[in-house]
Amino acid sequence: MAKRAITALLAVVMVAAFTISASAAPTYTLRFNHVLGPNHPYHKWLQVWADRVYERTNGDLQILVFHSSQLGVEEDIIEQIRMGVPVGQNTDSARMGNYVPEIAVMNGPYFVESLEEVWALNDLPMVQEWIDKLANEYGIRVLSFNWVQGFRHFMTNKPISKPADLAGLKIRTPPAPIWQESVRALGAVPTAMNFGEMYTGIQQGVVDGAELVYDNIEDHALHEVLDYVNETKHFLLINFEVISERWFQSLPKEYQEILVEECNKAGMEASYEIERDTAAKRARAQELGMTIHTDIDYDAFRKAGLAAYERLGLTKVREEIYRQLGKI
Repeated sequence: MAKRAITALLAVVMVAAFTISASAAPTYTLRFNHVLGPNHPYHKWLQVWADRVYERTNGDLQILVFHSSQLGVEEDIIEQIRMGVPVGQNTDSARMGNYVPEIAVMNGPYFVESLEEVWALNDLPMVQEWIDKLANEYGIRVLSFNWVQGFRHFMTNKPISKPADLAGLKIRTPPAPIWQESVRALGAVPTAMNFGEMYTGIQQGVVDGAELVYDNIEDHALHEVLDYVNETKHFLLINFEVISERWFQSLPKEYQEILVEECNKAGMEASYEIERDTAAKRARAQELGMTIHTDIDYDAFRKAGLAAYERLGLTKVREEIYRQLGKI
């Protein structure tokens, strides 16, 4: 009798445990992809974002973060986003410019040069129009562009001081017009290549170098195939965190607000951390054997970079943004 009672009690406990477990399962799950390595600051801060959202929604909205393009190539993920798939991607305005050409201006040479200028872009009506167009016409919801990886520099096997020094060098770029035209305007030969193929591409001589941030060096062992970091600072890289507009609209209003608020907050924290740690990452590149080349003719690079805006018809767009920012 006692044995049957214990068995019955165990059965009740197991059913209750299953019920609790089932009820605790998230209603909404977002898989979020980025191309960067597991040690890049973005991976940590994207996980912080995920944890905060999970906590504020009492576990009902779960974000699973995948590094190193584990979910696939960036451009493919963006197309899945447009189709309504519950995935997300850390991307940039260059790729968003494939849909709304004007927004690519934010990825142009020497467009902005401080975090404060990036934060100010959030308040500009023109920028908000582009964001709305991405959502309403292309199904891409921009949660935040308060994610700044820092300055990008040309990384090569010879010192670069001026645009002419890049002549004939094939430099890896993402497959987006503003990126390719910018690298071309700055003096190099742009060569489109996926991020994950870059190490092999340099090793095999398909490209002669890349333009990257300091955090990319050790994460992708680029010190093994490149000798110089030439501190051209030609892009202050602004990243966009994007998801499906269709999936976003399926969320309760409260969850939408939490998703955006926490993404903006984590992005700013990540950006400030990267800025603070630049000197340490620079020193680490030197420890790994790279030479930091600082004899740069910035005036020549800035002047050369203007050609990218001209070629893509973005000169007036850039000027209008600068007017709204009070830069001219």
